[in-house]
Amino acid sequence: MIETGGSGRLWLLTGPAGGYALHLTERDELLHLHWGARIALSDAEALAADPLPGERPGESALDGHGEYPLDTDPRAVRPALSVRPGDPRGPEWCFEEYEIVTGGQARAGEGAPRGGGQGGAREGQQGGGQKGRQEGGQGGGGEELRLHFHDSRHHLDLTLHYRIRPGSDVVERWSSVTHVPGGPGGRLELLRADAATWSLPYRDGWRLSRLHGRWGAESRLVRAPLPPGEQLLAGHGHAGQRHLPWFALDAGDAGEEHGEVWTGALGWSGPWRIALSHLPGGLLQVGGGADGGDPGLAVLEPGARYTSPVFAALWTAGGFGAASRAWHAHQLAHMVPDARAVRPVAYHAGPVGGRGAAFGTQAPAAGGSYGGGAPAGPYRGERRHRELARRAAAMGVELFVVDDGPPGARLNDAAGHGDREPGAAALPDGLKPLSDEVHALDMRFGVRVDAETVGPDSDLCRAHPEWITRAPGGRAAGRPGRLLLDLARADVRDHLAGTLGALLHGAPVDHLVWESGHHGAGPGLPGEPGERCPAPPGTAHVAGLYALMDRLRADHPGVTVESSAGGGRVDLGMLERTGVLAASRNSDALDRLHIQHGFGQLLPARALATWVTGGPAPGPNHRRSSLRFRFVSAMSGALGIGGDLLAWGAEECAEAASWIALHASVRPVVQAGALYRLRPPGDGGLTAVQYVLGPDTVVLAWLPAQGFGTPVPPLRLRGLDRGASYRDMATGVVQRGAVLAERGLRTTLAGDLDAAVFHLRRV
Repeated sequence: MIETGGSGRLWLLTGPAGGYALHLTERDELLHLHWGARIALSDAEALAADPLPGERPGESALDGHGEYPLDTDPRAVRPALSVRPGDPRGPEWCFEEYEIVTGGQARAGEGAPRGGGQGGAREGQQGGGQKGRQEGGQGGGGEELRLHFHDSRHHLDLTLHYRIRPGSDVVERWSSVTHVPGGPGGRLELLRADAATWSLPYRDGWRLSRLHGRWGAESRLVRAPLPPGEQLLAGHGHAGQRHLPWFALDAGDAGEEHGEVWTGALGWSGPWRIALSHLPGGLLQVGGGADGGDPGLAVLEPGARYTSPVFAALWTAGGFGAASRAWHAHQLAHMVPDARAVRPVAYHAGPVGGRGAAFGTQAPAAGGSYGGGAPAGPYRGERRHRELARRAAAMGVELFVVDDGPPGARLNDAAGHGDREPGAAALPDGLKPLSDEVHALDMRFGVRVDAETVGPDSDLCRAHPEWITRAPGGRAAGRPGRLLLDLARADVRDHLAGTLGALLHGAPVDHLVWESGHHGAGPGLPGEPGERCPAPPGTAHVAGLYALMDRLRADHPGVTVESSAGGGRVDLGMLERTGVLAASRNSDALDRLHIQHGFGQLLPARALATWVTGGPAPGPNHRRSSLRFRFVSAMSGALGIGGDLLAWGAEECAEAASWIALHASVRPVVQAGALYRLRPPGDGGLTAVQYVLGPDTVVLAWLPAQGFGTPVPPLRLRGLDRGASYRDMATGVVQRGAVLAERGLRTTLAGDLDAAVFHLRRV
């Protein structure tokens, strides 16, 4: 709900438990008033009437209070918006009007607008390629506040957007900047245009939680006191592998289930930046958005517009666990495509030609195999995949995925990649016969594609050398054996949309695995139709990628998509377009417990691609673990199977089938339920997570190692009805909710690399 007060110059956004308030002064200064527990409109008006602290030498009274700091006077925080060349007199911002949009219908501000700027066009749909599909969302509904400002000296229109959805405390913010035609100046360089600045109240001390890592060891959670001054979180290329665009802040006293937590995340898969400014007076401001680096974000010709990605955030009084549950509920209700449907169990069969190593035997390089690997026994080519499909179906697999689409006559990667016409070498009749057989086995058919790259010796590369992305200096961008296509170009996107559309219709294909093992780069940022705004590497490529994926999903609404970027592109922007993200290429079941613990701080189990693979685990120790441990680890998300099923024995296949059946019985609770982290992964002791959905509770527990004489503690469950009884669906044993919460659930785990699944139902 969005309420207006203060003679039309105060706004209060209210969710189920939280409130967010801002106020426009008579001098057109936009001030932050409140972000925390729900307050009434009269409370917000009382906050607005309270004067700001007095000026101090070298400081501004607006420090820590400005809602979207602009470069108008000295401040302790960086301005959220900056352009070049600047007017020597500085910008002259004035407020024009506001709108509140509900269900696509806008109502103008009741208060008389102040200021008389020239006023550019007001956007009804978001443009510039940055905002993408956020306007529609998955859950629809909600209310959006739009505040319009104009800078008469630089001829810029600035719109600040605020949206709140039904049943959610998440506030979604973004900005759009338009260079208004008709001014005396020419083009402007947009150096910075943050999506939002978040202002937090005074606390004696702040603690920062963030997610960092490296390839194969992503999403590691770390918490540390936030010192005074500025701390910068940033990601170059893909969002995710080294740093995720997410933060959580508390006063140092919050726990898993208690204490105030403020947390935010960017919906952007390219270069990004989040700056945390711990100010001298104890206040804290957090600003962020896409990062254009030294050259800036874009060059705006008169009439061009830039729209930032979404920066979403929420407050909770229930600790880090409640923050995660609020994030998950918001994403499942309003962002994740087809969130009500459970994710099918997938088998990745690898390339039809048998290229690459089995996934799980070693960590596949970008572009490597996700499944079948080298041919085994008498099976080769398409015959091999037919046999893999039969064995997968017998185990209970529901989605059968092959690698790379119609590969053409693949003499080598460099020659074939990018040439999508079916050739005689591997698939003489194309994918349709295999797709038909997979469908006859009652499975869906999927294809893994690397649509963003092309082989340097491919027909496509020779025909269109201008389609290749060029790094500064003219060098072709990409990775060994792959050149990066310039997705900022409309003709490249048209070609890929047509090629992929033919693939999806021709087989037919039900599911796309969108491979991306490279960093995005591109020399241009798409703006309005017919425009082309130069931009630094990364920003343009991701903007074009979003436009292409949005187009494919609109043209093929029945096709599901997942992102496979090896731990990259783990962010809200990619989540909204795919619904399933790859947290890492590391499939080791023990390593994944740490990776999945960090992933779940922001993202739900429904969005997590998990893996059970054969052979020794990747990494330096080549750890071997039981199918039990591997399957229970992978049940924390959307289960996938890798490895060569032709090399699995009958006993192993039968055990896998039993685990898949168990997963199918508990996944509605895991993928849509409320997450409780009972015991985080540590140095080898018991770790467990719990999911609650209606009357059902599922507990996944792991014991990496047990010291001699060390007992395994019971698990004190959360989120239960203490006055009810719960039946174990496997054993029939009934226990009281209060007993499970106080004494705890006894797991019977023992030894090393043990694991178990418990499914309880209220009776």
